[in-house]
Amino acid sequence: MQKLVIASNNPGKLREFQGMLAPLGIEVLTQEQLGIAEAEEPHCTFIENALAKARHVSRISRLPALADDSGICVTALGGAPGVLSARYAGEPKSDTRNNQKLLHAMQGVTDRRAHYYCVLVLLHHADDPQPLIAEGEWHGEIAFELRGDGGFGYDPLFWMPHLNKTSAELGRDEKAQISHRAQALQVLLQRLRMAAV
Repeated sequence: MQKLVIASNNPGKLREFQGMLAPLGIEVLTQEQLGIAEAEEPHCTFIENALAKARHVSRISRLPALADDSGICVTALGGAPGVLSARYAGEPKSDTRNNQKLLHAMQGVTDRRAHYYCVLVLLHHADDPQPLIAEGEWHGEIAFELRGDGGFGYDPLFWMPHLNKTSAELGRDEKAQISHRAQALQVLLQRLRMAAV
């Protein structure tokens, strides 16, 4: 596989994927570069949304496609925002408003446990009957206030007690080693290597 289309317009995700896939000699194209509109994400599970996005992009581009669906799941909120993470505060999407809504929802809540979840789906072609699927989870807590100016999404609120930092206070390379997306991508790359043998 020499070319791969990423089924996302999220600049933070694109930077992460390009950084992780470039050393493998895979040319990463974006759906925006190819003029492909975002797919609908009507499903209530991460896996169904990722599969829908990958099929949409692969069908139009006629190239292998990689899609992810990811979000933050807060224990005290029954797993919310979950698949609605990007649109938690409504349209248009806004990290600032999403973070403010989450802070408001967590007022007075003592159980701060949360995790980022990512599922990746790689299709060799749009009708691939055997997509490669990989998952990753990154556990932490919801901070009491925003900290740090790196990353994107809920990173300023995603607190890691063992590091005494939020995700937004991590360097890009450090995050690329431990994030939910990095974990899922490592699993996916292992499966790609096994499939090539």
